[in-house]
Amino acid sequence: MRPFFKTWLTICLLMPLAAHATNREQRLPNINGYTPKSHVSPVTAKNKQSVKGPTHLSKADSKLVPQMATKQSSNVLSRAVNVLGTPYRWGGSSPSKGFDCSGLVKYAFNDVAAVDLPRTSNAMASGHGQKVERKDLKPGDLLFFNIKSRKVNHVAIYLGNDRFIHAPRRGKAVSIDTLKKPYWDNHYVVAKRVLPKEQNALRVVQR
Repeated sequence: MRPFFKTWLTICLLMPLAAHATNREQRLPNINGYTPKSHVSPVTAKNKQSVKGPTHLSKADSKLVPQMATKQSSNVLSRAVNVLGTPYRWGGSSPSKGFDCSGLVKYAFNDVAAVDLPRTSNAMASGHGQKVERKDLKPGDLLFFNIKSRKVNHVAIYLGNDRFIHAPRRGKAVSIDTLKKPYWDNHYVVAKRVLPKEQNALRVVQR
């Protein structure tokens, strides 16, 4: 048998086997057993939210709420984290209309019956809650800053591990930042704890 003919015959016999092996390899599951989900665009995801805002946290967002948080602070942080990405709007206080810094705080604390916060950050910092040293911060505490002013004009909600959630400014959206950044460290003024102790909260509910 001529060498050329033998080579041609060998190729013809091996091609079906190679194709079968390739198809089998494509059907094999990921080695770690995890199948990536299809990407969902932020616009599509946002459209699925009701006008009142989302009612539960995604697995990714739930990791942002620290386990050390109490039930009250967890509820507050969950409401805030749920609206991550909502555009800033001066005077806004809802997911549908947007948030400014104090509007986000009012929205997050809305379900805490024992807490009735004023509308502005400066008023929140004046005479509301208990002053807290920076080293004693707990999730749910309010952080106050003075930006381009000598008085308090910005407020955020402390998450833990030096992180906080806030509505920064025009052109931005609700986001998470850190006190470790020189900018926020330099403009930090004071922190207040406005959440009542768990026992006090229970008495309010029982009434």
